[in-house]
Amino acid sequence: MSTITKPAPSPHPGPHPSTGPIDPVGTDLSSILRALKLSGLKDTLPERLALARQQKLGHAAFLQLLLSDEVARRESRSAMLRAAKAGLDPSMRIQTWDEHPDLNYDRTLWSDLTSLRFTEAGTGVLILGPVGAGKTHLATALGHAAIRRRMSVVFARADKLFTRLRAARLDHTLEAEVRRLAAVDLLIVDDFALRALDATQTNDFYELVVERHRKMSTIWVSNREPSEWLAMTTDALLAQSAIDRLTSGAHHLIIEGPSHRQRQRVILDETSEAQHAH
Repeated sequence: MSTITKPAPSPHPGPHPSTGPIDPVGTDLSSILRALKLSGLKDTLPERLALARQQKLGHAAFLQLLLSDEVARRESRSAMLRAAKAGLDPSMRIQTWDEHPDLNYDRTLWSDLTSLRFTEAGTGVLILGPVGAGKTHLATALGHAAIRRRMSVVFARADKLFTRLRAARLDHTLEAEVRRLAAVDLLIVDDFALRALDATQTNDFYELVVERHRKMSTIWVSNREPSEWLAMTTDALLAQSAIDRLTSGAHHLIIEGPSHRQRQRVILDETSEAQHAH
């Protein structure tokens, strides 16, 4: 009589386990993170768990790593919100500056300006050059750097700034508005002297310069030299007094070269020629 041999039991009884990746953030953990307003940790937790296993991190070291991620995330979010409130273009940062060889400027001075040492002494900065050379980008980039240092920043085009001051004069809040602007750590005035200043604007220009002189740093961006500004005002005495203060000890970053639009046009033309050649 033959003997029937039963197959050996499977070492993994039941359905074959899934071979897909296991989500390390379960429902319960997700709920806890959400309750603690730490949902952002879910994005980096799998990567951090893998790193902890690889480097055999202890519990305290792993916790420090996670919390450091959260601090960095919150700092980045806060900086983004404060930059938006300051009026800074998010695309104009130091990292996005196009270091084009056709542009001539003092790169050593620019490197020093990015350290923001000038703000410690309340020194001003003049960024001068032709239209489209990148003056606004550099000024805005310094604004973003200041935001990351937890400094208060206001970026405004000169015409809009003077319009705001005129409106404040009409509703009798001019003094409060000037005090607010005087207290800003870094004020950036773009497109200054692009248009002539009337009597009210000339007076506001003088008041703003006097209130911030040697106290807080201001970046003035213009496509005209300071020697041309006097002719753009209506009160030579007030204007000269303001300009003398403004330029005294200020850093002058002068940019020379083709405009960004011209450079982009050259690139497009070269690309088009290359395509036709093929």
